[in-house]
Amino acid sequence: RTYCSKYMQRHGIKEFYNMKYNAKDPNFYNSIGIPGGPTKEYVCIGVKASNYFMPKEVLSEKGPGGGGWILMDMTLAVKTREGKVWSKDEQGYPRIFAIGDCNYGCVDGPGPMDQWPVPAIPKISYPGEEEAIIAIKNIEKVEKLVFRNIKTSHFGSPLQLATMHWPWGAGMFATSLGPDDACFVAGANWQKNSGLMCVWGSPCAVQKEIIEASKVDECAYGIVGRLIWHFVHHTPVHLFGGGPRWGY
Repeated sequence: RTYCSKYMQRHGIKEFYNMKYNAKDPNFYNSIGIPGGPTKEYVCIGVKASNYFMPKEVLSEKGPGGGGWILMDMTLAVKTREGKVWSKDEQGYPRIFAIGDCNYGCVDGPGPMDQWPVPAIPKISYPGEEEAIIAIKNIEKVEKLVFRNIKTSHFGSPLQLATMHWPWGAGMFATSLGPDDACFVAGANWQKNSGLMCVWGSPCAVQKEIIEASKVDECAYGIVGRLIWHFVHHTPVHLFGGGPRWGY
């Protein structure tokens, strides 16, 4: 935050914190040094759920933007507010999963967030992709269990659905500060003020360009992008980060 604030100050951009936005109150604009109001205003405040197509029984009553996020269990299967799997088949396996921006972003429980099965996850690309891998693997496992009668893995262990974890990559943020400046934070989690800024300035701006170009190439099924990003979510062995030891 300090690095970003210095950037704002150098470019004459004022910052105001711990103030409630109220465009209808003239005193609000006076308090931030814009008497009479702005000539043009851009509003970017938080996120809002758009899960109107789902029944209320599977939508959260709270959360960012006032709630309305799809609830999921540890396997990412859609669940009800009572904690029951919403999409079970006749054998009890889930058939509908919620990943990415549409879901609640956590698996909550009693007590403080530190004690939840999965604390709140930022709504950014890395955890969305990680959730997609877990959901796809669970769909494949259900297909094996139900339709092919395969009950064990290649190594003989019982075939079980994979569970979600707090993905270590959810704590990495690259914040752009114009075309020639940026800062990169790694090691953050759900705790306030966690993480460490490890790259900044023009090297970080180059880093962001590499990330963007390689991700676009991966989405276009380019060989370079796929070679760079494939093992980010297909790691065969997890030594840290909460995922299963031998991958998904």
